[in-house]
Amino acid sequence: MTAKIKPAQGSPYARILGVGGYRPTRVVPNEEILKHIDSSDEWIRSRSGIATRHWAGPEETLAEMTLEAAGKAVADAGITADQVGAVVISTVSHFMQTPALATEVADRMGAGKAAAFDINAGCAGFGYGLTLAKGMIVEGSAEYVLVVGAERLSDLTDLTDRSTAFLFGDGAGAVIVGPSDEPAIGPSIWGSEGDKRDVIAQTVPWDGFRVGDVSQLPLDEDGALKFPALRQEGQTVFRWAVFEMAKVAQQALDAAGIAPEDLDVFIPHQANVRIIDSMVKTLKLPEHVTVARDVETTGNTSAASIPLAMERLLATGKAKSGDTALVIGFGAGLVYAATVVTLP
Repeated sequence: MTAKIKPAQGSPYARILGVGGYRPTRVVPNEEILKHIDSSDEWIRSRSGIATRHWAGPEETLAEMTLEAAGKAVADAGITADQVGAVVISTVSHFMQTPALATEVADRMGAGKAAAFDINAGCAGFGYGLTLAKGMIVEGSAEYVLVVGAERLSDLTDLTDRSTAFLFGDGAGAVIVGPSDEPAIGPSIWGSEGDKRDVIAQTVPWDGFRVGDVSQLPLDEDGALKFPALRQEGQTVFRWAVFEMAKVAQQALDAAGIAPEDLDVFIPHQANVRIIDSMVKTLKLPEHVTVARDVETTGNTSAASIPLAMERLLATGKAKSGDTALVIGFGAGLVYAATVVTLP
């Protein structure tokens, strides 16, 4: 006789219950970037929309920034840390291969024996984490899930690379996902285009630094080994984001049964203002839709960009609890994830 497995029993739906963010105290204007590259403030603003970004100091580690953001999200959700059943952190800038950053965060925040793991999905990482959290809530493996995007991209920035030196910032954004009596996180439209994986990539793999032949590794002007940095083919990324990601965003709207005129807020990955404006135009979003342009003062923070932008919109009153928002992340891999959510 074959034994029958008891079905999982979770909540019928999931929702974002709280949000929190942390931006490092140091604000870096374009003028500081221009000390290292031949460019201008006008060129940087016209190409990206970025005026300033935040860079973390020695004490603002990934763990510390994550704990700050997580604490705010827990408080905003009205729960306690020991109620968190899973911690999911998306990051590409945690340089310890193992153990996962999430295990340290779960322990230090007081989440007890919560499941804890990191994911690497680039700038789509928050969307990936949100999808996983929703599944846990509905399946019943956790009642509350902490999802964090945390990055110190200043550690992976080549200040002499004219195409990327001005792009990246640091920070952490977090949300608490929990049970809901009605749909509040729509179907996820996510995927990858691995044939384009070289378009955004790390310059040197970590194993290139093993003791041995280092003749193929990049050197700085003093002949010292250069630390790995992020590089990208800017025009290729721009075209892909503008033309392909607008289609993904539309698919997310369709899957959720939401028309553009029903939206209140649009929170795309904060990569570039020109990309954001092009997507708004392609999607034909009405003027009443609030569009996140946090990139102007925060830069591109990869997995942290969407929750940081969400937190700022709510904190400044540009968005409010209960608003319907379209969120979409896209980046290295190339990977993407989009969904429609009800804001906490």
